[in-house]
Amino acid sequence: MSPDELERQHTLQTAVARYDTLRTRDALASPNEEGEPPAAPPLSKEEALEMLALGELIARKAGYGRQLGVRSARAAGASWAQVGAALGTTKQSAWEAHTRWLDAQTKGERHDRVGA
Repeated sequence: MSPDELERQHTLQTAVARYDTLRTRDALASPNEEGEPPAAPPLSKEEALEMLALGELIARKAGYGRQLGVRSARAAGASWAQVGAALGTTKQSAWEAHTRWLDAQTKGERHDRVGA
């Protein structure tokens, strides 16, 4: 299952919950330090691939939310220095990342219109 397929099924919250369930099971499937058997069976191939795709979906959704947060902070009057500080980066890096994201969105919109 791809991140695009999973996106139709999950919000960020449900994707994180499912990912957390699979990741916990995966961790419990490892032998512990005392050499005792695992507390859970290993993930199936399908579950392992689902966990991987969910991780990618979560990263995508979080990245999109981050950029919307930048836009909201700027609209509320935050400086690029303040935005950078909130993101743990410089004002220049924050501005450049947001500009790249805006450019990608614009190119994607143009591509969608051409293909329609």
